[in-house]
Amino acid sequence: MANIRKAASTEYKKKEAYKPKNDREKLLVKVLSSLKTESEMGALLRDMLTLAEIEEFANRLTIVKLLSEGLPYLEIAKKVGTSTTTVTRVAHWLYNGCGGYQSILKKLKK
Repeated sequence: MANIRKAASTEYKKKEAYKPKNDREKLLVKVLSSLKTESEMGALLRDMLTLAEIEEFANRLTIVKLLSEGLPYLEIAKKVGTSTTTVTRVAHWLYNGCGGYQSILKKLKK
């Protein structure tokens, strides 16, 4: 099997901007930004999402962390138990998205 290489550029370039498009999306952003503790966030995530959705979000954050450590896509996919397509999609948003993953990486490194 061909070795999946790292992204051509691992330098972040903000290419996207997200703005809530309606009152429902504005409410979601407002609610998430109002949570102050891990227990509040955990309770809301469990009430709002299925266990599979929580696992998928956790996988994506793990992928971001492993990408930032420079691991190859194929190795990340095997470690996380996902496809290289998912790793590639996460990498796209890590390096070309709105900056959300970049912000989280900075907070995790503290």
